[in-house]
Amino acid sequence: MGRHAPYLREMGLVQWRHVSPVRVEPAGSSGVEVTAKAACSQEAANALSALADDAAACERCDLCRTRNQTVFGVGSPRARWLFVGEAPGAEEDKQGMPFVGRAGALLSAMLFSIGLSREDVYIANVLKCRPPNNRDPLGREVRECSPFLHQQISWVQPEIIVAMGRFAAQALLETDQSLGQLRGHSHKYKINELPLVVTYHPAYLLRSPSAKGKSWEDLTLAQSIVD
Repeated sequence: MGRHAPYLREMGLVQWRHVSPVRVEPAGSSGVEVTAKAACSQEAANALSALADDAAACERCDLCRTRNQTVFGVGSPRARWLFVGEAPGAEEDKQGMPFVGRAGALLSAMLFSIGLSREDVYIANVLKCRPPNNRDPLGREVRECSPFLHQQISWVQPEIIVAMGRFAAQALLETDQSLGQLRGHSHKYKINELPLVVTYHPAYLLRSPSAKGKSWEDLTLAQSIVD
């Protein structure tokens, strides 16, 4: 763990291991290909920015009356990994960024454990507005807000989606199965049949640290699919 050991111990993550990613440069890459990829990335970034503006003006459900601001999403517009949570919490509602509190620090450590950083991935929530008192999302709220998430996924075009928590998994897979039933398998998301892996929400892991080992298994499953 090296210089990161104190940080991981502070988060209670001594069982996480850092796996160095293997980076393979594509054979025959040309300047034209690099320019084309950069153009696609910029197009995605512009589209996501416009979509964020639409979300900020959204009044499709009553959450628009109680939010401080929308929490759209952050990260690379062409990320290979896309992580999806449930909804913003109080700190996210203040800052307008997903996963910035204790759960966010734990998510950063989870990413580190598989050789990733927040800059490498894209992070979003099913709901873009905080439910009052952090209550569970309502069905109508999920139905009204899900189109934003589906469009985010369409523009980012990740290689894999990691759904964190029951609400994210059920919304993305359009199922009522429990988290226990959905974990441990590779699922298919409806857009381009992208592989999707289900794991626990970091907030749950803070309450139930004994589940971190199972979450590690989920992350390694996702990593094996990407690799």
